[in-house]
Amino acid sequence: MEMAYLIETVIKIVVVLLIFSALAGIGTYFERKVLAFMQRRLGPVNVGPFGLLQVAADGIKLFTKEDIVPTNVVGAVFKIAPVITAATAFMAAAAIPFLPSFTLFGYEVHPIVADINIGILYILGIMGVGLYGPLLGGMASANKFSLISAARGAAVFISYEVITGLSILAPIMMVGSLSLIDFNEYQAGGFSDWIVWSQPVAFILFWIAAFAETGRTPFHLIANDHEIIDGFGTEYSGMRWGLFFIGEYANMFFISFVISLIFLGGYGDGSLLGALGLLGKVAFFFFFFLWTRAAWPDVRPDQLMWLCWKVLMPIAVLNILITAIVMM
Repeated sequence: MEMAYLIETVIKIVVVLLIFSALAGIGTYFERKVLAFMQRRLGPVNVGPFGLLQVAADGIKLFTKEDIVPTNVVGAVFKIAPVITAATAFMAAAAIPFLPSFTLFGYEVHPIVADINIGILYILGIMGVGLYGPLLGGMASANKFSLISAARGAAVFISYEVITGLSILAPIMMVGSLSLIDFNEYQAGGFSDWIVWSQPVAFILFWIAAFAETGRTPFHLIANDHEIIDGFGTEYSGMRWGLFFIGEYANMFFISFVISLIFLGGYGDGSLLGALGLLGKVAFFFFFFLWTRAAWPDVRPDQLMWLCWKVLMPIAVLNILITAIVMM
C-alpha cells in the first residue's frame, strides 16, 4: 500500500510539472493574443496556424540561447536564483486540489499531491519564499538597476504579504481549517454557500494581493521594464531568464486555483460539472490577470505601500473583528 501511494505521488508530481510548465508557455501565447486584441494588433500569426507554434519557437530559443554569466556577478547565487523562483511556484502546488477525486481503472485518484491540514499556510509560506528568487538574482547581479529592483521587491513584499495573510484570516475563522479540501466541502452546498457572499471584503483584498503576489500589473514593480530595464532579470539570458517567467505564469495559475477554492466554491460537490466549473473560474482569473496588463497603469512602489499599510490593512483588520463578533 505504501509503495502504491509513493508511485501515485511521484506520478502526480510529474504530471503537475509537465502540465503547468506547458501551460506557462501557452499562457504567454494567450497573453500576446489578448493584449493584441485589446490594442488592435494581430499578435502571433506567422509561426504556425494562428501563430500557435510561436510557443515552441520561444521554447527552442530559450533552450538554445547562450547562457551568459557576467564577470562580476556572485556566480553561485546568480545561478540558483531562477531555480528558486520556478521551484517554489511548483512546490506551492503540492497542497492544491486541482480537481475532485475520480476513479481510473478501478483505482481512486485524488488530484492533490499532499492533502496536509495546513495547506493554505503552506501555500502562502512557499509563495513568500519565492520572492527570494528575484531578490537574490538582483543582489547577485553586477548591475545597479538589478540591485534597485531587488530592494524595491523587498519593500513591496513586506507590504502585500501582510494583506495576503490578514485577508484570509476571516474565511479561515469561518471554516475552522487550513485545508483547501475542507474549504471546498464547506461550500459544497452550492452557489449560495460560496464564501464570497459572506466575505466579499476578504475576497477583494485577497484578489488585490494576488496581483502583487504574482507581480502583475498594476503591481508589476519588481521587474518594471519601462522604468528600470528588466529589473532583477537584466543580466540573465537563455533558460535562466525563462525560469523566472515559468515561475510567474505558474504562480498565476496556482493563485487562480486558490482564489476559486477559497471563495468561489471550488469544484463543488465533486461532479463533472463542478470540475469544469472550477477550470472555468481559473480561466477567468487568468484572463483577468492578462486584461489588467492591457487596461491598467502601473502604480509606484510608494503608492503600493501606502495602499497596503494605510488603506487595505485597516480594512482587513476591521473585517476580522466584524467576523469574530458575528461568529460569537
